[in-house]
This record gives sequence, C-alpha cells and structure tokens, in this order.
Amino acid sequence: MPFLGQDWRSPGWRWIKTEDGWKRFVDRSSGSLVEDSSTACNKQVHARDKIFNNEECEYTSKKMKKDHFSNDTNTQCFYREKWIYVHKESTKERHGYCTLGEAFNRLDFSSAIQDIRRFNYVVKLLQLIAKSQLTSLSGVAQKNYFNILDKIVQKVLHDHQNPRLIKDLLQDLSSTLCILIRGVGKSVLVGNINIWICRLETILTWQQQLQNLQMTKQVNNGLTLSDLPLHMLNNILYRFSDGWDIITLGQVTPTLYMLSEDRQLWKKLCQYHFAEQQFCRHLILSEKGHVEWKLMYFALQKYYPTKEQYGDTLHFCRHCSILFWKDSGHPCTATDPDSCFMPVSPQHFIDLFKF
Repeated sequence: MPFLGQDWRSPGWRWIKTEDGWKRFVDRSSGSLVEDSSTACNKQVHARDKIFNNEECEYTSKKMKKDHFSNDTNTQCFYREKWIYVHKESTKERHGYCTLGEAFNRLDFSSAIQDIRRFNYVVKLLQLIAKSQLTSLSGVAQKNYFNILDKIVQKVLHDHQNPRLIKDLLQDLSSTLCILIRGVGKSVLVGNINIWICRLETILTWQQQLQNLQMTKQVNNGLTLSDLPLHMLNNILYRFSDGWDIITLGQVTPTLYMLSEDRQLWKKLCQYHFAEQQFCRHLILSEKGHVEWKLMYFALQKYYPTKEQYGDTLHFCRHCSILFWKDSGHPCTATDPDSCFMPVSPQHFIDLFKF
C-alpha cells in the first residue's frame, strides 16, 4: 500500500500521493513534473464550491433569523427611558432631528393602552397618524403601530369597552390604506405593497369581529345603575363630555332615556364645547321657537372641533425639550420643573414632528 509521498508511474504520467489524495502529473522528458490541468481545474472547482457552500449556509442562517424576527408579531422595540428629546435641528451637542416614528417607538404606547386613563388618548393619537402621518413612519414604527393596534382590538373584544372608538379608528385607517394602495407609485409607502395589502385584510377582519361583537348581559344580584336615585343618575349624565356616550347610556333603561333627552343637559354640553358666536351661525329652532340643543350639538360638531378631555396625557418640558409621561418623569434640570411642564394633546403631539 503506497504511503504519502510515494509515487506510481504509468506511461507518460506520474502519480504522486499528496494530502488531498492521488494526483496526476505530466512526466516531461526534462524530468520536471507539471500538474495535470484537469486535476488543477477540479481542485479550483472544489475550492470554489466549498466557498459557495459556506456563503450559502451563512446567507440561509441570516435569512432564517430575519424571517423569525419578522414573523414574531409580538416583537416590539422597548426602551428603558420612557421619554424622548425633541430636537428639530442640528446643534453642537446633537446632530439630526427627532422623527414621529422615533417618538412612537420610545414612549411605550403598548403599556399605555392598559391604563384606562390613557386609553382614549392613545386611540386618538393612532387615529390622527392613520389620517395623515402613516407614510412618515419607519418600518419599525409601522410594526409597532400595528402591534399596538392589535392589542387594542383584542382588549376591546375581551372587555367590550370603547368599541365605537376603535370602529372609528379602523374606518379611518382602512380608508387611508385603500387610497395609498390604489395610488402606489404616486405616494411613498415604506415596505412592500403586499405587506400593506395583508395589513388591509387584517383591518377588515378586525372590523368584522367588532361588528359581530355581542355584549353579554352581566348577572349581578347587588346594586345596579337602575337602583340609583334620579339626582345621582342625572349627575352622572352631566359629567359626560361626549354626546354619543349620553345617547348610548340613554338606551339602557327608560328612565335614563328620559334624563338623556333633557334640553338643559345638551345646552350645557354645547356651551362646554363651542363658543356663543358659533351658536348664532348654526341656530336650530323647534316649531315652538325653542332651541334644539341636541341637534345643535351634532350640527356644530361637523363644523368645529370639540374639546378633548383625557384622564392622562403626555407632557412636554419647555426647559429640557423632552416629551414624557408625567408619572414616569424625566431628568429635568430646571429649578422649578412643574412650572415647565405642559400637557400635550394628540394633535399637538403630531405638530411637534412637522418640519
């Protein structure tokens, strides 16, 4: 059995055993040996295939990791600090500017929707983004947006609270997506068109689920809303700032319906949301000459924005230019921090990132 380094002669050729196995060399008359071109070629092909296979394995591994990350619908970018510095231009200390997508990722809206004080605020903010700012979100911000929206829908389907708000949000979002998808090429959509079509289909599924939502009757042997005295029920109605909430509560019992039709109640609601000059422009009178305050409220709502009322909102520090949730705080350097804080409405939040 030949060992490494031994050779084996044949007419015109000389075979030599190497580390890579037996190789054929041309045995020239001068005594020099030249490796057979076919053997050298095979060696190059083998080396090339080895490199290609390694690159292919590496690419496949990276793609699998990327697909795994993309398919994880619960994945969201979280940050330890629940505040963000809002800067609109470059300075010596900071370069670049803050975008709406960055703020959306940093301020932990996913946890905010679990707080009943912040729920309406976050929903209104998502609705404003759906109407006008959807194309300004980065890919990561889009993913967080739809993850938060999914959590909101599942929360409403579970606890049956605020379905009307979510229906309005999904209606605005689906309308915007239909316009953007039809006008693809004319508008800038970050991401593949097929991804947006899938998102639109998901929104339509959510709308169908909310449409089929059935309110289960609660069995309670204790004190109910109907057992409260009239003055307490009336006091509850006067604390509502949304006309649709008053109408919805009025559908519960005949007594609540009677209280919800009170002209004085709707007059107070109109005075809370609108100015006297606006009343004069859209005055609605009954046949007897009385002002129809209920009809006036919904008529004025079409022309003028109503006052927004939220249990908790984001705050902006004028001294530090930082946007934050008040209970989370931020590293403020002002002598009297509370005097620098101002509440931020959803529209103000959008306006902060318009350059």
